Amino acid sequence: MSPWQKSSYCGEGDACIHISASPARAVHLTESGDPTRAILRTTPAAWAALVRSLKEGHHQV
Repeated sequence: MSPWQKSSYCGEGDACIHISASPARAVHLTESGDPTRAILRTTPAAWAALVRSLKEGHHQV
């Protein structure tokens, strides 16, 4: 697995999303404030679709 990269939208000291890629073509996500240190695994295509949707504003807060 590649080193974890912190989201560029994260401020100092905030709970942040971290992402890493694996040689097996999987994307791993974790949230630094999660005490269980759970890791979500998804495909590069699903990750790209999520990011594209967020950039296009197809989400609700």
